[in-house]
Amino acid sequence: MGLFTKDIETLNDAFVHVLQTTYYAERQITEALPTMIDNATSPELKQGFQTHLRETENQIKRLEQVFRMHGAEPEEATCPAIDGIIKAGNSMAGNIADKQVLDAALTNAAQMVEHYEIAQYGTLIAWARELGREDCASVLAETLSEEKATDAKLTQLAESRVNRKAA
Repeated sequence: MGLFTKDIETLNDAFVHVLQTTYYAERQITEALPTMIDNATSPELKQGFQTHLRETENQIKRLEQVFRMHGAEPEEATCPAIDGIIKAGNSMAGNIADKQVLDAALTNAAQMVEHYEIAQYGTLIAWARELGREDCASVLAETLSEEKATDAKLTQLAESRVNRKAA
């Protein structure tokens, strides 16, 4: 059985499992973002996190929609990857006293999450298409677009302000 909650024998099984781990990840992110919002001192970073929290809540609803479209109940499967990413971000941020450097570390933590999500949604879209589920792929593509846009905004913010202030 290994790492998975049940044996994965088909691409459909893998698709549902990644939906479950992504659902878990998005829900963990909604729990982590309020702390990041509280800890951010850059007004732009704080606003970006607030915006992304609202987006993430909508992304959870889209995942629930994809589950139903695919004939499955929304269900979480623990994802050690997102747990590790969140733990790493919290660990680094918890050791920084300088608020400017903390903003840079929070930006890094957020980008680690975004890159994970981009990988997950990219895979889900490819697998949905392979399974003949263009309907699911189009819903997931909306979220992938948001994740890429958030990553681009974080990069722009880091390079234009946050990292400079931390230096």
